[in-house]
Order: sequence, then structure tokens, then C-alpha cells
Amino acid sequence: MCGRYASARKRHDLLEEFRIDRDRVTDDLEPDYNVAPTKPVYAVLTRSQRGPDESAGQERPGAGAAADVARELRVVRWGLVPFWAKDPSIGSRMINARVETVDAKPAFRRAFAKRRCLLPADGFYEWMKVADQGKVRKQPYYIHRADGGVLAFAGLYELWRDKSVPEDHPQAWLWTSVIITTSAPDEAGRIHDRMPMVIDPARWGDWLDPGSGDAAHVHALLAPAAASGLASYPVGTAVNYVRNNGPALIEPLAGDPAPIA
Repeated sequence: MCGRYASARKRHDLLEEFRIDRDRVTDDLEPDYNVAPTKPVYAVLTRSQRGPDESAGQERPGAGAAADVARELRVVRWGLVPFWAKDPSIGSRMINARVETVDAKPAFRRAFAKRRCLLPADGFYEWMKVADQGKVRKQPYYIHRADGGVLAFAGLYELWRDKSVPEDHPQAWLWTSVIITTSAPDEAGRIHDRMPMVIDPARWGDWLDPGSGDAAHVHALLAPAAASGLASYPVGTAVNYVRNNGPALIEPLAGDPAPIA
């Protein structure tokens, strides 16, 4: 499971890093070292040019013309709300989708076929059980690329129509996302058995392509996460509380607590 991550890169840096064609962000997000479910996050996606009144179940005629398709940067809410949901509260529980079943679950299969995205991150947190003076506690670890590069989590996004407001209302459509998780080998696996699926830059274009809906082909892009390029270290327990934020959360602790066998 991935329940917290850090996303501190500036909007301008993401526009360059992901070669964004259309910037859909109206207000920059502040650096967030404690991204938690239901928070707004940056998302990279590829889609045709159209207004925010697109129905999750209906495509406009001609909207998918190749000349109209471009890579976008948007702000979405972490915690996917399926288009068929009665209210958006369900999103707080839909923060992760297991790669083994993502194309079969009713909440995710439509998005898996048409609405895939990348969620930029600097690193993520996982908790490991450790021994502490005869007791067992959960020690947070920060996991990141050893070279300091950006992580691109495999994600899905959805649009949910809030029918309590008119269709042309600025908040008529809610954009939400979910992170796909996979098994965590090697460096990350010693801390937790699951981790976010990271998409290699060479596969960004294929993953984001909304015209590629064949489940077998899309699954082939989700190769087991390579952990050889990741590094981890223990951090303070301040990250346990959503109210805490700032770069101090990713400062390493001295030593490495002993894990519970």
C-alpha cells in the first residue's frame, strides 16, 4: 500500500520534465512532503482538447482527432471517485489499485482502459515493524531514487459529475486519481511488500496513450518495479501526522532500527 508520499517539485520543473504540451494548472501547488489521501496532487495525462464538461461515459464526436491529443498537466484529488458513485466520499478509500486486479475491479477497469496518468513524486513513505526496547513499533522510511530523479507513479484518473450544481458550474466535475501498486522487491521489499508502480520514462508515452485500450498491451507496460535504483532510510515519526509538513520530514535518522523477523 502507498498511503503517503512527497511531491515538492515546482510546476515549471514538471512542465519540462514531462514535456507537457498543455498546462491546465490554474494555481500552483505548494511543495508537499506529506501528501495524504484526498489532497490535491499534480497529474500528467494525455487527452484530446475539450472542456471540463466531458462525461465519463460519453465521448464527443470527433473529439479524439490525433491533432487534438496532447500531454497535459492537471491538478486532481488523490482518491478515485468512480463516475457511477453516488457521492465523492468513496474516494478516501480508493487510493491504491493492485496491479494484479486493476483491470477487473468495477471501480478501476474503465479508467484502466482509457484514463491512465502519471503522478509525479520525489519519494514515498512506508512503515516497517521494528524492535524498540522490548516493544514493537512502526518505523517510517523514506524511499526515493538514489540519483534524486523524479518518480512517475502509474495512476488512473476519473471524472465525477456533481449533479447538485449546474453543468456549467466551475465545480461541476471532480477530477480524482488512484495509484497502482505492485510487489516490492529488494531494497523497498525489506520495508514493505507493496510499493507504487513506477513507469520508466521510455514507457511514459505508451502508458498515457488513451487510444491504447487493449488490456494485455497495457499490462505489458506494467513490468515489475525495479528497485535497484531506489534508496531508503528511516525518518522521524512526524510524518505519521498529516498536519506535519516541510522538508524536515525527509531528513534521515541516525542508524537503522532492527526489523522484526
